Amino acid sequence: MIGFGIDIGGTGTKGAPVDLTSGSLASNRTRFATPKKSTPEALADVAEQIIGSYKGLELPAVTGVAIPAVVQRGVARSAANIDKSWIDTDVDALFTERLGHPVHVVNDADAAGVAEARYGAARGRGGVILVITLGTGIGSALIVDGTLVPNTELGHLELRGDDAEHYAATSARERENLSWTQWAKRLHHYFRHLERLFSPDLFIVGGGVSKNYEAFMPLIDVRTEMIPADLRNNAGIIGAAALAHDEA
Repeated sequence: MIGFGIDIGGTGTKGAPVDLTSGSLASNRTRFATPKKSTPEALADVAEQIIGSYKGLELPAVTGVAIPAVVQRGVARSAANIDKSWIDTDVDALFTERLGHPVHVVNDADAAGVAEARYGAARGRGGVILVITLGTGIGSALIVDGTLVPNTELGHLELRGDDAEHYAATSARERENLSWTQWAKRLHHYFRHLERLFSPDLFIVGGGVSKNYEAFMPLIDVRTEMIPADLRNNAGIIGAAALAHDEA
């Protein structure tokens, strides 16, 4: 069974058909730079280009689109690292009209979390699982016994008098030229805070930096089991396609 997912990010937007049985890409993904003026209309154009690059592909009943925003019934309620004009836009309706077939829009970290729960590092695991994606910001997905609790946005918790993602995201490490050890101390404070709030059974750490997990994860002192994500930068595509299939 084939689905299709598109993952909109602050710097790049990528998409691909997805094998929903295995949770793997069914073809090489296509990527375009996210336009500097990253309005919903501009990204709808990019989504149209991505789908158009797979000529002859029979599209699924619903295409999944992951965006860096809180999403309530297809409407964006925030805008992280994209244009503020997304806020209160009915993204489902806009993309459905532009692409000419039904679209299901979800939060990008939620999509990544669902992908890891169904096909990746958390497959077969029960209990309370927190998937945390580290990048330009910090994304979060809360999975309880296989069920997604959407739009947690735990990157925006207050930490040390600041927005957590401003203090501890990958972008903070790069912006302040922190060593792995210095950055891990910040992540230690963040993950201990999450432990106190949720008492999770498992942390999964995703985002592009997770490929370097050996440089920082062993330095984070938490009681909860912590493992790197399996699907990394493809997780948003895969999760968006899976959640769209659920809606079909």
